[in-house]
Amino acid sequence: MKFSPKQTAFGRHETFALRYGWLSKGFHHLSRSASSLDKDDATVKLGVGKNMVLSIKYWLKACQLVDVSNQPTELGRLIFDEDDGLDPYLEDEATIWLIHWLIATNPSQATSWFWFFNKYHKPVFTSLELTTALGDWVRDVMVDGKRPSAGTLKNDAQLIHRMYCQSVISNRMPLEEVLDSPLSLLRLVSQAGGKEFQSRLAARPGLPIRIFGFAVLSLMKERKIKTIPLDDLMYSRAEFPAPGPVFRLTENDLITKLEQLVMKYPKALEIRETAGIHQLYLLQSTAPEKLLQDHYEKSQEGVVV
Repeated sequence: MKFSPKQTAFGRHETFALRYGWLSKGFHHLSRSASSLDKDDATVKLGVGKNMVLSIKYWLKACQLVDVSNQPTELGRLIFDEDDGLDPYLEDEATIWLIHWLIATNPSQATSWFWFFNKYHKPVFTSLELTTALGDWVRDVMVDGKRPSAGTLKNDAQLIHRMYCQSVISNRMPLEEVLDSPLSLLRLVSQAGGKEFQSRLAARPGLPIRIFGFAVLSLMKERKIKTIPLDDLMYSRAEFPAPGPVFRLTENDLITKLEQLVMKYPKALEIRETAGIHQLYLLQSTAPEKLLQDHYEKSQEGVVV
């Protein structure tokens, strides 16, 4: 979750955006055998081309569902296990919000995504401006390390808005080009007209409170703290991500969601003002994964959360 210029990854997606079915299919295959996607018949089993197999392997790592050795992570099993997973076939939109958080807070595997959602704050931009800004940031933070090529950075920048925008369908576009990524449902990036795109702060009523809570508790766990200023949740500080920019929340909506979260878990969380600073306190140890389990349990009961 913490950014390090010594642990970065660019351009490993083979220019393919994450697609529906890829995470479920890929995870289920790797759960049976960590080498299953390296075998010659992987293309047949997954029904995709060779480069797409490489892309699926990458996105599983970027989404923190498998580790660098292609072994399923605990979180991956919690969500996508075929028998006991909370949402093994990506049927709940909450899982898409979760996947977004996992990508945008994984700087070692999805560095460009971490940068865009945590460090890039221009609400309206062109693809060229995005590419230029990404290149400038890489030069600033990777002073001593090996930097990716300009072409690699361009591919990453273009894929970011392509993966989060809903397609404008044209009769001349091949089918493969209009298969939107599930992340486009979140509407965190949209076309603004002409060659411009926009990614603005807004109220996000579709973001489930417990998925938001998972993000908050995960950040506190990573930082090994039990108290966090609300500003650190609204703005990316130092090398850490923050829910505010990752979910593109306005300050008012962030505070509203925190208040709703505290109402649902009054024994575990509390907002206090100390010396003029509003902070969130973790009153008792609560695993972030508990909030995920609570969400899916309520969702199965038909309760709106």
